[in-house]
Amino acid sequence: MSAASLVALFKAKGLTIATAESCTGGLIAAAITAVPGASAVLTHGFVTYANTAKTAMLGVPAALIEEMGAVSEEVARCMADGARARSGADFTVSVTGIAGPDGGTAETPVGTVWFGLAGPHGTTTYHHIFQGDRSAIRAQSVDYALRLLEEGGNE
Repeated sequence: MSAASLVALFKAKGLTIATAESCTGGLIAAAITAVPGASAVLTHGFVTYANTAKTAMLGVPAALIEEMGAVSEEVARCMADGARARSGADFTVSVTGIAGPDGGTAETPVGTVWFGLAGPHGTTTYHHIFQGDRSAIRAQSVDYALRLLEEGGNE
């Protein structure tokens, strides 16, 4: 799914989007805003790279981040829910992961990314391990997030 077709889909359906991004650092919102007319669908882009930002901007409990880790299903869910609550958007996508080259562990290797998709019918999480260098992992994460939003918009 291209950002252009996503914007067209959401415009046609009168739906809005917000993003909550950690490892992608705003690249999902940037892909959407590169499309003329994106202002009709994108309401907010939260870049919450630091854990303190996840807590302050999205309401992710600091205790949850400490217990589960920032790169976890639980944090991805809270990020998506927090972005939806704070933006009022119809759909939000969150992404938190390890793009590398450092930061990975045996349990959570470089390339591990958790996504959350929040919409009118609830919140679903997704896990993927991408391959490649930092740029490749981030680019694959953007593409995956755009596909998730498309699926949500086609519900």
